[in-house]
Amino acid sequence: MRRLFSASEEEIVGGKTADIYFERTYRVLDSLGLLNTPVVGEIFTRKSAYLGGVKEVLNLLEGKRVRIYSLEEGERIEEKEVVMRIEGPYGEFGIYETAILGILASSTGWVTAARECKEASNGKPVLSFGARHVHPAVASVMDRSAIVGGVDGVSSILGAELIGIIPSGTMPHSLILIIGDTVESARAFHKVHPNIPLVVLVDTFKDEAEEAIRVAREFGRSLYGIRLDTPGERGGVTPDLVREVKSRLIQEGFDYVKIFVSGGLNPERIKALSEAGADVFGVGSYISGAPPVDMTLDL
Repeated sequence: MRRLFSASEEEIVGGKTADIYFERTYRVLDSLGLLNTPVVGEIFTRKSAYLGGVKEVLNLLEGKRVRIYSLEEGERIEEKEVVMRIEGPYGEFGIYETAILGILASSTGWVTAARECKEASNGKPVLSFGARHVHPAVASVMDRSAIVGGVDGVSSILGAELIGIIPSGTMPHSLILIIGDTVESARAFHKVHPNIPLVVLVDTFKDEAEEAIRVAREFGRSLYGIRLDTPGERGGVTPDLVREVKSRLIQEGFDYVKIFVSGGLNPERIKALSEAGADVFGVGSYISGAPPVDMTLDL
């Protein structure tokens, strides 16, 4: 039984994700002995963006009798600009047009959104927390694209492994709800993970500023940061909330504690929260839900 409906690597390489008319074209050309017809395919974009997906396309076509010229991943691309040129027999790469365009389109969308968030942060760290908003089959692709776009860390385990970094994350509300107290949850977390910078979620049970002070008094210099992820039903994470929590921490002598913010962030909110004093930004659906940047391949 097939447990997931996503394509396997073997199915993609085998052409199973191609639009059917490419497969039928392949058969027609094969019947006429024309598969080795030399062609030049140029891929261009429909709008300005930042390029992603190049490495995967190169991997997909590895071993094929083609020559590929491409702009670099993360490079700015303009509308109608040729971003990649493929030269070789049509039969070597024609069946992969669907996959090539899909890889470039999706990855470029993620790279571009990540770049926008990083630019809005005024140089402060941005983390990709979007794995929960996409199909797990592409979560690692999305996270890699986010890194190309300039974010400083990713939450998914596989995404981090493929990039060669340690995954980033704090603690979920579920941990605190099950244990029943923020400080006790933080103590248990720190005991099991003593080498991970301690960042405590402070919006589960009580006033965020009060919880931040409780946690800071308990852990002192062992506390790296607190995270605000207040749901919209309770007002959400606002610049005023960030200013209040930061002010209370400074008044109590905990000016070294970093303020992490997450929950519905986009470039505009990142900029406003950064100006209010937030230090680190966890971005989810703005990156993971970025629309693909349409690509076209013409011979």
